[in-house]
Amino acid sequence: MHKFAVSVVREFEADTAEEAALLMYQYLTREPAPLFFSVTDEAKNITSLTLDREKADEFATIDHTADPGNW
Repeated sequence: MHKFAVSVVREFEADTAEEAALLMYQYLTREPAPLFFSVTDEAKNITSLTLDREKADEFATIDHTADPGNW
């Protein structure tokens, strides 16, 4: 199993870093999940990804912990 750091970038106008983080939190709780991601692997390679909403929603409904590849 490999480790990846997944980042979501969204720009906000705010007076402080804390306010910007709170605005991001608000966005994540009220809007559909983001589809644009930056993924960094263990070798520090960065990949930008855009997910298909339909495929991502289908993936999210499946319990992937039951996949023998995860054991």
